Amino acid sequence: MEYELKRSKRKTMAVEITRDGTILVRAPMRLPQQEIERFLLEKSSWIAKHQEVQRQRRLTHPEPTPEELDALAQLGRQLIPQRVKYYANLMDLSPAAVTITAARTRFGSCSFRNRLCFSCRLMSYPLAAIDYVVVHELAHIRHKNHGLEFYSLIESILPDYRERRALLKG
Repeated sequence: MEYELKRSKRKTMAVEITRDGTILVRAPMRLPQQEIERFLLEKSSWIAKHQEVQRQRRLTHPEPTPEELDALAQLGRQLIPQRVKYYANLMDLSPAAVTITAARTRFGSCSFRNRLCFSCRLMSYPLAAIDYVVVHELAHIRHKNHGLEFYSLIESILPDYRERRALLKG
């Protein structure tokens, strides 16, 4: 089994499957190679499952070209602020700012100062999923965690939020 190994001053071992399906192993500096091999053998079914998940993700949502990314960003700058304004009014919340980026790992975020940030990559998903991310990030203005009150607020606005969230997993 081929993998990329990154050693550091950490105390534990971890395995990650990158977007391109590469197996990335993080290990302590002096951990013997045979311990790493044993760890990978123990995790082989988990690794295979997650490599397939990443393969499916690449098929359903391939990496956009620079031109496509520009078009998604332009669409995001037009659509997302409107959706934020609509749901912010509904939720009686006021974000400090709304920014559109090309982030790869997060569809949205809310800063401590209530600045909302959304990835233009979100534009390749259905409007129901986009609205879920907007409401999710707005809910962080009131609740800076993922607790029960946070999800209760989301559910009060989007009773079907679980189905909407599932659209992002594909």
